[in-house]
This record gives sequence, structure tokens and C-alpha cells, in this order.
Amino acid sequence: MIYISSLLPRQYQSETKALFAALAVHAVPYALLDGTNDIWLRDFMPVRTGSGKLVSFRYEPSYLKSDPDLRTDFCKDLAQQLGLPVTYSHINLDGGNVVFSPSGERVLISDRIFSENPEYPPAALVRELSELLEAEVLIIPSLKSDMTGHADGMARFLDDRTVLCNRPLSSCGFEQKVKRSLRDYGLDAVDFPFVPMGGISAVGCYLNYLETEQTVFLPVFGIEQDAEAEASARQIFHKEVVTVNIREIAQQGGCLNCISWEEPHAQ
Repeated sequence: MIYISSLLPRQYQSETKALFAALAVHAVPYALLDGTNDIWLRDFMPVRTGSGKLVSFRYEPSYLKSDPDLRTDFCKDLAQQLGLPVTYSHINLDGGNVVFSPSGERVLISDRIFSENPEYPPAALVRELSELLEAEVLIIPSLKSDMTGHADGMARFLDDRTVLCNRPLSSCGFEQKVKRSLRDYGLDAVDFPFVPMGGISAVGCYLNYLETEQTVFLPVFGIEQDAEAEASARQIFHKEVVTVNIREIAQQGGCLNCISWEEPHAQ
């Protein structure tokens, strides 16, 4: 089951309709979730570990400090509605900054986690996260100019040893720095098409796809590079690749992974 905020079809009717049509055609059940204060479900919903444990982190990101009305408190606003067994943590962490490997044994988190939790010594914070997430925590750089600093726009696991990352724009730029950090952990870093647009826009961030057991739903934006991204995805993934144009949503800072959340299998 894929959950989407009930705010999404109200704010982006045509793009939500296209997404729901793509999910339906590929037999992916979906539902709308009421009670959210924003459309970015991934960030304030619980994180699911490899064992299936759900961990709900504190959602008080610095970039919403001046917009508290946009913050959704899962415990207060949504937990009773869903009735899921959840472990709660006081660590301030967005779900979009948590990228698990397929086995759940490794997890990528950007170094934004440290500035969001200044009360924790870095090493202690990593240890606590490792225990909560039941995984080896791998810290990667965050782009300082990116409002959120989330990992899911920079790197995604293809398998437990291979990570897709944004194709470097130069030999000494930020994307190259991310690749080096991944390789320092012994991971293989594979380039994926990327077109930075600047500002808060996520147009051109093809890595922010939605992956289900059988299908990869790839965001496209009506730009020239869409064809290359689709061709690369079809070559890389051993699943069906389905494109979904979400340009209008992406201009607000997120793509398909950001607006979705998967209900645990047990449900």
C-alpha cells in the first residue's frame, strides 16, 4: 500500500491523477492519508528497518523553523489513525534523509543530521541511530545550499554494495565528493542522470524515484534529459520502469519518494 497525503490531489490535481493512474495500471494499491500539514509524507512518517520495526523520529527540521504550521507530528496527528506499533525517538531526523540498502543492513544519512541535533556528540548520535535502525549508519556529505540536505536526492541503493548517485558535473564538484565518500565505505558508486536547476526545485532529480517490489516509478519533468534518464533506468533496473511527470510538484522541492510512504507488509 502506498500512502499519499490527501493534500496532494487538492494542490496538484492533474499530476496526482497521473500518478494514481500509473499505480493502478501496475496493480499498486494506494490510499490518501488525512491529517497531514504538508505533502511530503516521507519526512514525517515512521522509518521502517530491515526487520520491519517502525521508528518515528522527531520532525522539527531547521528549514521549517519559521513555518511550524507545516510540521506534522506523527505521534499526535497520525498514529491513532493508522494504529501501527511504533518506536519513538527524540532524535530530529527527516525520513527523506534515511536511505536503506535492500537488506536493511546499511543506511545512508547525510551529515545534516549533526546540525539538526547539536545536543548530541556526533559519535554518540551515530551509535544511537545504528541501534534504532538496526543497521550500519554511513554518513555522506550534504549540499549546504540544499534546504533539506536529504540523502534521498543524492544517493539510492541498487543493491547492498552498489549505490546510484547523481552524475558529477565536474571532477571536483559536490557530486564527486559524494561518490568519494561512498567509495570510502567500500561501495560501488554508479552515475545516474542529474540536471540541477538551482533554488529549491527538484526538477532534474531523477534519483527521487518511487520503488515497489515489481516497479520503479521514475519522475520526469518534460525536459530534454528525461529520455536519457529513462534509458539509463531501463538499463540499470531489473524491474519495469514507469515514468510519471511531476514537474509542478518537483518545482516545490521534492519528487516521488518525497510524497509517498509504504505501509508495512504485515498490514
